[in-house]
Amino acid sequence: MINSSKILGRSNAAFDLARAIVKAAPTEASVLVIGESGTGKEIVARALHGRSLRRDAPFVAVNCGAISPSLAESELFGHEKGSFTGAAATTMGCFERAHTGTLFLDEVTEMPLAMQVLLLRVLESRRYNRVGGTQQVEVDLRIVAATNRDPREAVLAGHFRSDLLYRLAVFPIRVPALRERKSDIPYLAQRILADLNTQEKTRKRFARDALGNLEEYNWPGNIRELKNVVTRAFILADDELRITPIKPIFRPAPLEVQQGFLKVPVGTPLTNAQHAVILATLNHFDGDRRRTASTLGISPKTLYNRLEQMNDKKDN
Repeated sequence: MINSSKILGRSNAAFDLARAIVKAAPTEASVLVIGESGTGKEIVARALHGRSLRRDAPFVAVNCGAISPSLAESELFGHEKGSFTGAAATTMGCFERAHTGTLFLDEVTEMPLAMQVLLLRVLESRRYNRVGGTQQVEVDLRIVAATNRDPREAVLAGHFRSDLLYRLAVFPIRVPALRERKSDIPYLAQRILADLNTQEKTRKRFARDALGNLEEYNWPGNIRELKNVVTRAFILADDELRITPIKPIFRPAPLEVQQGFLKVPVGTPLTNAQHAVILATLNHFDGDRRRTASTLGISPKTLYNRLEQMNDKKDN
């Protein structure tokens, strides 16, 4: 099994995930890791690198959804000194920094289409020019990519190139959502608590009904949400972590919803109206974030960030 409390488990789904990692890791095949936000896709990517023949070389991660389109080429391929305003020195990009190792392209389906063309060309030739450069740079690396949306839907929607998908998904690995392997929840929670006890030099434990309450919840935020809940209970606990039955953080929109229509009074602040639409749509699809994001025309990552912002605002 992979030595990480974030993906370890005893369910069939956890075993299948670990087996896929072990089989794919020693090869040079490009891997596309597919899974919801919070399922541990980067942990899987690091496990692939750690078991590969490139384990002693760099592992470089880049979030494709967080790169400004105007800076994407420089971020990936680097730039020469003086190639644009502010380019005070020649700088290596992610590809060059990952030379002989593994480059992890997180949220790859969020990459601008123009950059997808350049990426495909580099994946085919393993050669490119830095921004403003004339001398070709040659790299030897393995690509592991990840996405929290169905890549086929992204292709059909025109957001992602099919030829790039085929290049990246030589060996696809699906990371199961936590609700698909609920029998792993007590084990994962105990591992998270053990890590916290080691970190804080404590000996705290779960109260009698705590693990059962964790197992009853549906975990839309997956392992990331589980870790947050356990951590909050750990902070509050003296000796025992008491976890009451968990209720979803995000409630239906307070504005009136009738027969699939949301009534927004004139004068409602735009931010409040946007939040109400998101929550009403999420409620309509019974918390299914993927369908909610698709219906609203945004990526699952953008939806997750909006929900996090709304939750932070509620807590303040």
